[in-house]
Amino acid sequence: MEPIGAIATATSKAHFSRRQRRLLLVTAAISSSCSLAVELLLGTLASYLVGNQALSYGVAVGGFLAAMGLGAYLSRFIAPDEQESDYYNQLKQAFIRLELGLAPLCAIAPLGLFTLFVVDGPFWLALFLATLILGTLSGMELPLLTRLLERDEGLKDALAGVLALDYVGALVGSLALPVLLLPWLGLFPSAVLIGAVQAGLVVAIGLTFPELKRWGRVGLALMIGLLLFLPIVVPLGDRLENSLYKAPVISRIQTPYQRIVLTRQGQDFRLFLDGNLQFSSLDEYRYHEALVHPALSANLRLRQVQTNSLDSNQTPLNPGQANARSVLMLGAGDGLALREVLKWKDVDRVVLIDLDQAIVDLARHHPFLVKANANSFADPRVKVIQGDAFIQAPELPDRFDVILADFPDPDRPALAKLYAQGFYQRLLNRLAPDGIFVTQASSPFFAPRAFACIAATLQSLHLHTYPYLADIPSFGPWGFVLAARSPLTFDQLDLPVPTQFLTKTLIPTLFELPKDIVLDHVEVNRLAHPIIVKYQDDPRWSPYD
Repeated sequence: MEPIGAIATATSKAHFSRRQRRLLLVTAAISSSCSLAVELLLGTLASYLVGNQALSYGVAVGGFLAAMGLGAYLSRFIAPDEQESDYYNQLKQAFIRLELGLAPLCAIAPLGLFTLFVVDGPFWLALFLATLILGTLSGMELPLLTRLLERDEGLKDALAGVLALDYVGALVGSLALPVLLLPWLGLFPSAVLIGAVQAGLVVAIGLTFPELKRWGRVGLALMIGLLLFLPIVVPLGDRLENSLYKAPVISRIQTPYQRIVLTRQGQDFRLFLDGNLQFSSLDEYRYHEALVHPALSANLRLRQVQTNSLDSNQTPLNPGQANARSVLMLGAGDGLALREVLKWKDVDRVVLIDLDQAIVDLARHHPFLVKANANSFADPRVKVIQGDAFIQAPELPDRFDVILADFPDPDRPALAKLYAQGFYQRLLNRLAPDGIFVTQASSPFFAPRAFACIAATLQSLHLHTYPYLADIPSFGPWGFVLAARSPLTFDQLDLPVPTQFLTKTLIPTLFELPKDIVLDHVEVNRLAHPIIVKYQDDPRWSPYD
């Protein structure tokens, strides 16, 4: 054992300057920000590729936090003997090696996982292992920083400072990824930039601690290499993504909400959101005509009946505007359903709410979409609101004669709320007394219980519900549910607008469900219990996956 004086002399040299202490604390914040951003990025990537958002983020974030606990435990075996003269040097060396290991891992992990998915490799296993490694290395950082700082500041102050900045960094990383990095850079460039930032931390440490100057040069070389790789990763990622689609990709946009991809092959161009087909230009008219025209035709008929039933002493429901209608559209940012609504000349006002402004901008400006939607957004009758329909729609001051919901399928809780009883209840306050509500309702063939659940949820609000379907070649049989406060019949509907698919006599047949489409007993979809997510993934048809 060394004399106490020798130990004191050795440790006294380990005192850090104010600049050095500040750098170590800032490093805790930046490193935490980078680590959490990468894990959220991995969760986003997994959700985009495999579709199971809850499981994707559960593995990515939950696994990361658990692995951090493992890393914190393993850190005890780094420089275990506090009596050694080079104790603090060991800690500093270990910490800088962690940063040098994390930088390339953060940069290449998302691209590696994407490549593995494209070649049909063990994606989930790789995601778990990547999360385990990243989390373990990140978990070592905080204990090492605390041990470095406690000599000067004491354990209480060192731990408080490190944890405080770690949590602040986590907040910055969790916000920076969806707000800045993904919209501006995309998935893979964001990861490479995060890796370059961590390499930059090594450079800063090397400049601040003279004994680590050599490692600073290694960090500089790594940072330069990653920055040079940054412009290369974009075409590389695009090439990998192209292999996921049968047709050439002509446009791709990463927004805070989703991945938008537009493909074209001959006369067929298709829109994908997070890898899920939204429409094909060859047959989209079937879907959008089926969504729009039965509802508007039923509303017209209902209003005509009510107007004709009035005596001369009664006032029409809408004085001076017996045939004028207002329409609320939820989702439908591609403008295709809007095109069908605007065919009705007595529709005097349309309010469209869509979460993602990028979709609306694409529909307004991309030549293929503008042609497909007949430049519908240029119509002066249209008002667009960018926002969450779950919040925005019930808060509108007006009532509408027809409400059309064209949301994505309810395959995750964030979307399930748009098919929930609580949302429908609030939305009905915006529906005129003689109004019609209609929503897309997934595939009654591949997801029959989701189809039945939407109908049952609307029926639980004492509405008359009318499930129906239309054949869409690119989708198969597709379901819709129409609802109203009053009973409806469909054998006397008018269709005073030009169509490619629907006819006056065809509309009633849509409501005649085939024998193999059975509305089984299902639970009501509630905000607190989004059962429809389970129904959407119907194991009955798993052989078709």
